[in-house]
Amino acid sequence: MMKNLQDTTTLHNGVKMPWFGLGVFKVEEGPELVNAVRTAIKLGYRSIDTAAIYENEEGVGQGIREGIAEAGISREDLFVTSKVWNADLGYESTISAYETSLAKLGLEYLDLYLIHWPVEDKYKEAWRALEGLYKEGKIKAIGVSNFQIHQLKKLMKDAEVKPMVNQVEYHPRLTQKELQSFCREQGIQLEAWSPLMQGQLLDQPLLKELADKYNKSIAQIILRWDLQNGVITIPKSTKEHRIAENASIFDFELTKEDMELIHGLNQDHRVGPDPDNFDF
Repeated sequence: MMKNLQDTTTLHNGVKMPWFGLGVFKVEEGPELVNAVRTAIKLGYRSIDTAAIYENEEGVGQGIREGIAEAGISREDLFVTSKVWNADLGYESTISAYETSLAKLGLEYLDLYLIHWPVEDKYKEAWRALEGLYKEGKIKAIGVSNFQIHQLKKLMKDAEVKPMVNQVEYHPRLTQKELQSFCREQGIQLEAWSPLMQGQLLDQPLLKELADKYNKSIAQIILRWDLQNGVITIPKSTKEHRIAENASIFDFELTKEDMELIHGLNQDHRVGPDPDNFDF
């Protein structure tokens, strides 16, 4: 099981994806963003997750270039994800959105490209575009974000390529058990966004107790729980000490009992939009 920050899981098409990465949701363009990405790479992170709608792909690209140079690694050592936004979910418009993201990031290819939200009547065409880009070798892996079981089924009914990843809101208050077991059966890797529930769990009594027991922070307990559940996770931070702390979760293991206790916190509670009922 995961021993260090560079450990990977193998997606169903054979591509290796790191278990752990840096998310940059809501981090605006500017030195703080560039610095966060560069710092993460310097600290050993090998996965960076952004999206067109975050409007920060240029800064992420710059951070990647600086980070690669400083760490003395190559582009191939990194796993970079972006996502196509809802307004661009047509066949042609998805292809052009992909080209735009690449240009902003200053990259030749992406490791993973996701459909950001399951906009009814639009995501099938977008998926066809992703399949085309994938078959042409322009993307190493393709997937979706915020898809529920019924949406995955609908997508896969006509798909030639099965999604490799489904990135969803996932944390101890929203454990998504059914979705996870469906994805597991289908060979689709689950990935967590908002793993720390946007900070809302950082004073939860049980987690505090466990943090004391393992001599770790609450954030480290939650992130470790993700990994032991077989869920890829990409916590967001811009502060160097926090980026380092988040990644310092490979030197301990939660017991089966403690894993269950954390599972028991589930309330099917979302902090983000409901994938069955959003209007953007």
